[in-house]
Amino acid sequence: MSIQPPRKDWFQPPGGAERMWIGLALVWCLIMFLMMPYWHFRGKQNSTGEAYRVEVQDFVNRVNRFVDSYSVGELNGVPIVEPPPGGDAYLLAQNWSWYPVIQLRKNQQYRLHISSRDLNHGFGLLPMNMNFHIVPGYDHVLTLTPTQAGEFEIVCNEFCGAGHHIMTGRIIVLDQE
Repeated sequence: MSIQPPRKDWFQPPGGAERMWIGLALVWCLIMFLMMPYWHFRGKQNSTGEAYRVEVQDFVNRVNRFVDSYSVGELNGVPIVEPPPGGDAYLLAQNWSWYPVIQLRKNQQYRLHISSRDLNHGFGLLPMNMNFHIVPGYDHVLTLTPTQAGEFEIVCNEFCGAGHHIMTGRIIVLDQE
């Protein structure tokens, strides 16, 4: 079978229902385009965080110093670490876990430093709509103020290998005492 050019009158302008659907799609694209600045400034949908280059081993050392300085307990063999209000918290992604468990106080501001030891991972905080791409060699810093108490699960939302489905962590937020 050889390739044949189309016949001369192959193109017909859209009409009827096809024209309506094209118009509807165009209107929807314009609405979404106009909503982007609204979601950015008013909807608080984007990170106000920062990112810095960092040597992987330097970040691991910072996490270990953080754990040694502020450990308050243990959950399933993983240290629970509570930084002082207004302080820095460190979270390390590594196949296939988040280290350590972070404990924060409600209505207090913290700087959460997140990086990866080995592969690209995704930081998803449930049930919030918070998703960040975590890359080795970068310290992603999020300034956050928890507004409700409870336990929040961290999941990896970037496929990272055979144990991806078990890569969960936790942030515990306590009421002020």
